[in-house]
Amino acid sequence: MKKYTYSAKRTDNKENWCVIDATDQVLGRLASQVAYRIRGKHSPLFTPHVDMGDWVVVINADKIRLTGSKLDDKTYYRHSGYVGSLKSRTAGQLLEKKPEQVIKKAVQGMLPKNRLGRKLNKKLFVYAGDQHPHAAQKPEPVQI
Repeated sequence: MKKYTYSAKRTDNKENWCVIDATDQVLGRLASQVAYRIRGKHSPLFTPHVDMGDWVVVINADKIRLTGSKLDDKTYYRHSGYVGSLKSRTAGQLLEKKPEQVIKKAVQGMLPKNRLGRKLNKKLFVYAGDQHPHAAQKPEPVQI
């Protein structure tokens, strides 16, 4: 009798919602755990080419920690495509203005760079405070 590896389908996924509190968490360690859940690697049915992950809500993004001198040294760049329009911000400046973007960019860098990665990126919701509008989905808190 031949044994086959089971390849999960999109319909096999029970899409769960979870809430992660980012208070006093280190950015990289938090981002890797969030990407792990969004990708679905915590599930025994994980299949690399199928979206098997959960929806993740991160709260208290403004209370994230960066180790060492990353607040001053880590730089985020953006470019409009026009000559001479390269803009840069340090992690400290971005954390002051848009703390949600720091976590979103860190998680986005850990997801696949293809159609599946762009789809998975939409399953992340980040909020600076401790309130979020996803109470109707009944998200369960996850400790990291």
